[in-house]
Amino acid sequence: MSEKRQPWVQDLLWRLEAFGFDLFIGAVRLMGVDRASDFGGWLGKTFGPMSGAHKVAARNLKLAFPDKEPAWHARILAEQWEGLGRSFAEFPLMDKILPSTGRVEVVGKARLEQIARERIPVVFVSGHLSNWEVMPAAIVDSGVVCEMTYRAANNPYVDKRIKDSRFRYGVRLFAPKGGDGARELLEGMKEGRSVALMNDQKFNSGVAAPFFGHDARTAPGPTRLAIRFGTVLQPMSVQRLKGARFRAIVHDPIVPLKTGDRTADIEAGVRMINAFMEDRIRERPAEWFWVHRRWPNEVYAALAERERVASAS
Repeated sequence: MSEKRQPWVQDLLWRLEAFGFDLFIGAVRLMGVDRASDFGGWLGKTFGPMSGAHKVAARNLKLAFPDKEPAWHARILAEQWEGLGRSFAEFPLMDKILPSTGRVEVVGKARLEQIARERIPVVFVSGHLSNWEVMPAAIVDSGVVCEMTYRAANNPYVDKRIKDSRFRYGVRLFAPKGGDGARELLEGMKEGRSVALMNDQKFNSGVAAPFFGHDARTAPGPTRLAIRFGTVLQPMSVQRLKGARFRAIVHDPIVPLKTGDRTADIEAGVRMINAFMEDRIRERPAEWFWVHRRWPNEVYAALAERERVASAS
């Protein structure tokens, strides 16, 4: 059994990691938006297929699009790696990728302006589409006061740098994922602030709702908040146009059901969000974050068994 690191050793390793992070941020910002995005795209499509995550993405595509030809799957995998590489290189430059800089076209801007003007708290929902940081950037750039959930980095020095980077493009209200974050979101909505959450990741204790023909455990938190505060789920999506230029789309609100059966209403809201996400992914499949295990283990096991039988026949 390995011994636990001494606090000073762990702190030194964290500081060294943060120094490397600073070098990366500095290099990317010196490149400028377009060159950094192109470089990130090259890194992604060159090295992404060598990673273990490539197998995860390939399995996910087979589950979501079982009827597509192998050549189609290969093309989507290559495109998603390039887009993912671009997105990671663009994150340190998000203060230069805003609607106000001319790099983001906002479809449905009037809806954001209405939310900002009337101070109506809503629950923004989206997923890891294209460069997903464009969504919070578009929200705050429009003047909406909004709390964003985030998963804190294990390294506290890196976590501070990530927060500082987001502060540069206007994201100033953070709610960490977990119990403390949930309480902050509740307090924020009580005070009239909107909240924004990604709702496309696996959530083991969540609602089992259809997603590409397989039940996927999905967090009920966004729907629960909307029902509790009598507001709407406000979906948004992001599309990459060319290079580091984007389109942020404000879709029609999703109005949660109010039948009196709160559990059933929450489940219905989750199903509507999953359906929204599936529609967006079908429109532009190369732009979703395919490299995480979205479905339960038994779904992947069934896929492996089908492939074993097919290869043996």
